[in-house]
Amino acid sequence: MALTLMKGSEAIAEAAIRAGARFFFGYPITPQTEIPEYMSARMPEVGGCFLQAESEVAAINMVYGAAGTGARVITSSSSPGVSLKQEGISYCAGAQLPCVILNVMRGGPGLGNIQASQGDYFQGVKGGGNGDYHLLTYAPSSVQEAIDIMMFAFDKAEKYRMPVLFLADGIIAQMMEPVEMPEMVDYKVDPEKKPWACTGWKPGDDPEKRGVINSIYIDTESLTVHNARLQKVYAEARANEQMWECYKTDDAEIVVTAFGTVARIVKTVVDQMRADGYKVGLFRPISVWPFPYDALKETCCAPQVKGILDVEVNEGQMLEDVKLAILGEKPIHFFGHLGSQFPTTAEIRDKILEMKEGK
Repeated sequence: MALTLMKGSEAIAEAAIRAGARFFFGYPITPQTEIPEYMSARMPEVGGCFLQAESEVAAINMVYGAAGTGARVITSSSSPGVSLKQEGISYCAGAQLPCVILNVMRGGPGLGNIQASQGDYFQGVKGGGNGDYHLLTYAPSSVQEAIDIMMFAFDKAEKYRMPVLFLADGIIAQMMEPVEMPEMVDYKVDPEKKPWACTGWKPGDDPEKRGVINSIYIDTESLTVHNARLQKVYAEARANEQMWECYKTDDAEIVVTAFGTVARIVKTVVDQMRADGYKVGLFRPISVWPFPYDALKETCCAPQVKGILDVEVNEGQMLEDVKLAILGEKPIHFFGHLGSQFPTTAEIRDKILEMKEGK
């Protein structure tokens, strides 16, 4: 395939269309407005539906409705907009509706700013909405990786009947990179493969085949059974859907953990320090739910590893999962920035050198 230079937001939107998405409901908010803008032009060209909702709350409830018919539907927003969607996201999870949600993270809390951030990690992987639920959550570090994940995101959402969340950021959305765009998927809703979906019912049909989309169970016994069903699905996803990257960790004495675009900065530091003779490596979770606890522990608790440095653009949110994986077996340090200030290679290098000096 030929390489094409594309802006991240537009490339991700095009990938969703090529993966079979034919419904987009959203609302403009920086730094992801180019996604709905692109969808507004492309969806009519492929026979799809673009609708700018009156609010983020309306948009996620439109997603609920379209997903209930078995269609492939996507929405996008940025941090405070995703906050507004949380009740609807919980509804989608409770009703077991497959869909894709893009969060192009910006600085916070509150309205914060319009620059890139990683401050929504907790929101994405520790809940966000009410109840006991999870989202299959990916944190791509490049435009190409976001495209590649999008091409199987709907398949995963439908396999487990759960929403998929992309934790991207303003850098991925706004940068331009050469990408390979996959071929268009010929996707059509098959009622036989989605017996749960509301694809139409007429008198004379088997009443048991009538689709009912619901997340309310008034009596405690029914709700208990429903939650047990959800937890079984989540356990299967935990067992089968962990993704991560190890970069030069085989002999690393210092392992740096990072996710998303920050990991690209770390990778540069690793290469620079390797050239100077320092044994440094990178562990990057690609799925942040389910989090690759066992793989991280195996990598970071190898005998030659002397310490771990977690680097994030937040207060240390993924750091909690790193600590849970290591369980005190190795010393863990943290280096992060708040307010959308990304760390420089020099700052990360200095922190690693301090660790080696025992500071």
